[in-house]
Amino acid sequence: MEIGKHIIGLQHIGIPTDDLKTTMAFFESLGFETMLRTQTPREQVAFMQLQHVMLEIYENGQAVHHPGAIEHIALSVDDIEACYSAICAQGYTALEGQICFLPFWQNGVRYFTIAGPEQEKIEFSQML
Repeated sequence: MEIGKHIIGLQHIGIPTDDLKTTMAFFESLGFETMLRTQTPREQVAFMQLQHVMLEIYENGQAVHHPGAIEHIALSVDDIEACYSAICAQGYTALEGQICFLPFWQNGVRYFTIAGPEQEKIEFSQML
């Protein structure tokens, strides 16, 4: 099964920060607007959008402060189950070991990630 046929676009780019307020102010100065603020048990999270570009900025105290600071890219998929099957069939392993759920957005999101060639995370995500 072809993985690419399930990818329907770039969902977001994940950027860790040590200071969510300052990072949000920076992207606001570029024209980004806050679309969602939420919190996980470990992180404060902000999704910010400018036209068709969505950023997921999360305060986790693990920002690297040098080039290569983007921690993951998330690809929107139309069928998370089929995409997961295709990924497994091609020999990739989901870092989480399964499809996961987060209560983000109106109905939540299901996702899994794999490691890219430089150990960057590639997230496959379906908004519900």
